[in-house]
Amino acid sequence: MKFMRLVTGNAHEREVMPSCSKGRRVSRRLRTFSSKLFGTMAVCALCAGAFGCGSGDQQTAAKPAEPAIPDDVQAAATALLGRDTTVLAYGDLAKTGTRQLLAANLVPKTPKDTVAGTIITRAVIAEDTPEGWHELVRCDEHLKNAKGYLGGSPIEPVSGWKLQFEKTDVQGLNVYLIPIKGTLDPHVLPLALRWNSAAKRYQTLDRNYEHFLPEAASLGPARSHF
Repeated sequence: MKFMRLVTGNAHEREVMPSCSKGRRVSRRLRTFSSKLFGTMAVCALCAGAFGCGSGDQQTAAKPAEPAIPDDVQAAATALLGRDTTVLAYGDLAKTGTRQLLAANLVPKTPKDTVAGTIITRAVIAEDTPEGWHELVRCDEHLKNAKGYLGGSPIEPVSGWKLQFEKTDVQGLNVYLIPIKGTLDPHVLPLALRWNSAAKRYQTLDRNYEHFLPEAASLGPARSHF
């Protein structure tokens, strides 16, 4: 009986051992494959995390926070136009080395139309001088500077303007104004306002935006092209 058990045990081992040996080989292969797969997934996860963080940093860098308006600039704008005044631009706007500001009283909700820009009721361009901030241009019912009414602007009083502006490294500040008379006409050319370095003041430009227009001391029919 002992011999039979021994033989039976050996026979069982002979049948099972090869199977177990294959199982161990398969198991080792599975463990090796699993280890490689896990390692690959870990590397991919690290790469994805690295690229994700980099993308987030780039998005953050692409949208820098807008600088706060200096207190003296905001105070000057408020003194010129009142409490509900928004500073639209400031700095060396005319490329003269002197600080200037562009501020306006904005209409809270600009109606949507085909003409780009912001509706305002009043606007000023002012310059920082040793004596304080000095007004260079005022835009309210009319458009004028210290010399008179700007060329090409409307004769009749207007209640508001559609305003756009841009700043370039060469020309400095360019302001574009369309007087509001009921419904805005998208075919009307905006008045262009820019610093005239020869005259040392802001003036409007002709229809081709090439030549500066002289001011008028009084309102007259020859002034307006609207």
